[in-house]
Amino acid sequence: MTEAAARPGRRARGGGGAARRAERTAVSVETAKYIERNIPNYEVLTEEALQTIEANAETVLAEIGVNFPENPGALARWKDAGAEIEGDRVRIPRGLARKLCSTAPSRFTQHARNPERNVEIGGNSLVLAPVYGPPFVRDAEGGRRYATMADFEKFVKLGYMSKWLHHSGGTVCEPTDVPVNKRHLDMLLAHMVYSDKPFMGSVTEPSRAQDSVDMCEILFGKEFVQDHTVMTSLININSPLTFDNIMMGALEVFAENNQASIISPFIVGGAMAPVSVAGTLTQVLAEVLAGVAYSQLVRPGAPVIMGTFVTSIDMNSGAPTFGTPEASHITYGAGQLARRLGLPYRSAGSFTGSKLPDAQAAYETANSLNMGLLSGVNFMLHACGWLEGGLVSSFEKFVMDADQLGALHHFAKGVAMDENAQAMGAIAEVGPGGHYLGCEHTQANFKDAFWRSDLLDYKPFETWDEEGANDTQALATARVEKMIETYRQPILDPRIESALRAYVADKKASMPDSFT
Repeated sequence: MTEAAARPGRRARGGGGAARRAERTAVSVETAKYIERNIPNYEVLTEEALQTIEANAETVLAEIGVNFPENPGALARWKDAGAEIEGDRVRIPRGLARKLCSTAPSRFTQHARNPERNVEIGGNSLVLAPVYGPPFVRDAEGGRRYATMADFEKFVKLGYMSKWLHHSGGTVCEPTDVPVNKRHLDMLLAHMVYSDKPFMGSVTEPSRAQDSVDMCEILFGKEFVQDHTVMTSLININSPLTFDNIMMGALEVFAENNQASIISPFIVGGAMAPVSVAGTLTQVLAEVLAGVAYSQLVRPGAPVIMGTFVTSIDMNSGAPTFGTPEASHITYGAGQLARRLGLPYRSAGSFTGSKLPDAQAAYETANSLNMGLLSGVNFMLHACGWLEGGLVSSFEKFVMDADQLGALHHFAKGVAMDENAQAMGAIAEVGPGGHYLGCEHTQANFKDAFWRSDLLDYKPFETWDEEGANDTQALATARVEKMIETYRQPILDPRIESALRAYVADKKASMPDSFT
């Protein structure tokens, strides 16, 4: 098969006259290319510190070990690889996990159904994906409530319409009006039909991971899926040092089918990890080494991402805190460790513990987003929409955060030093005491010289007051409405959409509803 014939976009443009007519009337939505950093990463650990953490992580694996409960297949794989097995405990000899990790790719392409939306994960790239997992949603009109499938579809459409988001994400909210054992089908269908950006697979049960693969084979073609990565999935480790059989079962399905997994410790400092930065980084590295190594036991060369979800804890209330200096230290340090392993890195996001899209949310989110950019993150889940410690997906905060992601794009470009950027002609033209508003250089560059928010208000006070004195949340509410009003579904071959909907209907009909 030729490269052109293998491209999923070619298949999606088929379907006869109906598809061609739809394509001619489709609205083109601008999406920025994934970020390629032209700035240095910020590093907080010395070489000596890195070596100490790496040695300590090897000690954890060899002497303390990790648990793989209720997973005899995983225990057998580890035993065959040379690990010591005692019950569910796996002790991994020094150097073995690192050796196994060496077959994981340092960079890979995740293909979208629209090839123009493909993303590169690894190296200097940064791919931005929306919030993942909250059971509640919030908007200015309805307040906080349990999420529905209609909310989920609305978020997918907002993600598709957002210029600075490269990825559609996964469980952007948990639609509680659909049975637990069936909602993954509706969520996957929404990502596949209402967006043409890359998306994530289901991990809540191994059979649901297999449904994700099967639906991708309908969307992209079976051979294409086996030869190309079309999904990323989030595999959380039950920190400390436990790899549950459901998550590992999903990991096995994705690895066997050449699909990517984020191997991500879930760290709340002081609860699931030590209170110290160095201790937490030791545990994070040990867990990542074991998880990535296991993926390579399943299929050498399977794409994986080193993940780190990091928050500290308020020792008075027990609630998680975000945007803190300690979380930054861990995130920066984990980035250094990921680069030494040669693995793509996932961390950071629009984190906040605030209940509303207010000043607390803005401060904490700004700290977290900039931390992610500077730490060398390659895949940023939760890049927009996160509220209330991850319990809530907020429509207003989604568009507020998505707007600010544009600032990350521009900051990552670094400082241009070509002849135009040096602007010597402009300085000579204006001379002492003049101004640059009308000079040739300004006229030639003003359209793209500065990043400009599509949301925030910079009008004079009088104009702002006459237009209703709207705060940022009110501006965001209006932007959500406008984006949904102008949304147009991206073109998809009607035969493929019909096959996907039939698969979902058949799967749902094959089992009774379960809400547990």
